[in-house]
Amino acid sequence: MRVLLLNQSDRIGGAGIAAYRLHQGLLAKGIDSRFLVGKLKARSDRVELVPQKRRLTKWLSFLTEPLSLKHINNIGTFKISKHPFYEGADVVNFHNLHSGTGYFNYLALPALTKNKPAVLTLHDMWTFTGHCAYSLDCDRWKRGCGQCPYPETYPAIERDNTRLEWQLKNWVYDRSNLTIVTPSRWLAEEAKQSMLARFPIHHVPNGLDTNAYQPIERERCRLELGIPKGKKVLMFGCKNIQNSRKGVDLLFASLSMLPESVKAETLLLTFGRGGEEVQQAVSLETLNLGYLESDRAKSVAYCAADLFVFPTRADNLPVVLQESMACGTPMVSFDIGGVAEMVRPGVTGYLAPPEDVKEFANGIVELLADKNLRERMSQQCRAIAVREYSLELQVQRYMELYQQALQGAAA
Repeated sequence: MRVLLLNQSDRIGGAGIAAYRLHQGLLAKGIDSRFLVGKLKARSDRVELVPQKRRLTKWLSFLTEPLSLKHINNIGTFKISKHPFYEGADVVNFHNLHSGTGYFNYLALPALTKNKPAVLTLHDMWTFTGHCAYSLDCDRWKRGCGQCPYPETYPAIERDNTRLEWQLKNWVYDRSNLTIVTPSRWLAEEAKQSMLARFPIHHVPNGLDTNAYQPIERERCRLELGIPKGKKVLMFGCKNIQNSRKGVDLLFASLSMLPESVKAETLLLTFGRGGEEVQQAVSLETLNLGYLESDRAKSVAYCAADLFVFPTRADNLPVVLQESMACGTPMVSFDIGGVAEMVRPGVTGYLAPPEDVKEFANGIVELLADKNLRERMSQQCRAIAVREYSLELQVQRYMELYQQALQGAAA
């Protein structure tokens, strides 16, 4: 079987990491997997850039950008059908089709799915909304969008043409042949209420290498990172702290509510870009590890922490929570999106009501005070990660979907 994956990046951001792990898992199973991306981390004979017509795309942006119609200026997308990766593929698996800079024109989907079985893996809500990746408390996407209450949310728009973009997507799907996959049950239920309900919708969680991410002796990790003995350690990380969806302001508010006695014995361990700003904003001792790329470095960080704190406003099935679970580190987060599928109260962590910073702080205090509870949660985190989120299980499920798509095309 020959599979082509398409995504906005390889190994950059949660969707990029998830898609690249699937690519690696397919290769390990003997599947001939190829990867086309909008932003390339490292070129290889199996990973290349999506074809672009940069000059024409730039000129067309002068028409589309003022209208806030994202990505339809990317004419190069129509050249994918001539790319050797596409021509040689039995099945095409689309992943995140949007990005900050734009790399894929969704108007090309009917042509790209006409003669090849295709799977579309959702990493957020963008595929069925009039512009946003997460709609927060808005449900206009169920009816056709328009009068957008959150034009500033990613990807931000200057002019409200959300109804027109919604209609364009609906027109595209009416002419496309797709099987939909969602990593979380939450996103599956959202998709079933959207314009994507015309397609089969399957729930297949993202997977990770549970050998690369596994518990390492805590004191050994802390010694390696230079963390003082006797400290309770909270860990926080995200790609970009400027993204309001990641809830850094909610984290700051929660940490400010911690009792002074807890603050005195606690260290905040951060990774990702912008950790210096976190250091300046919180009244806790902090250690910023910067951007971590290797699985080993991230595993050491997770295992050094008592708790992983994740103050998100909206999310699907966050990669960092899977990594934390596999390393046996309990989590504190908000009950939003697909987060509750991993942060299970009393089992793998503490779940606060959305944006309730007081309850979030209470969760931190409660778990830091109970070492026995954290140890039980640690064991349960690891067991669930191995049982439900292994890369092998994800690959097996995708291979079955690909086979079903091939059989359906043959019929």
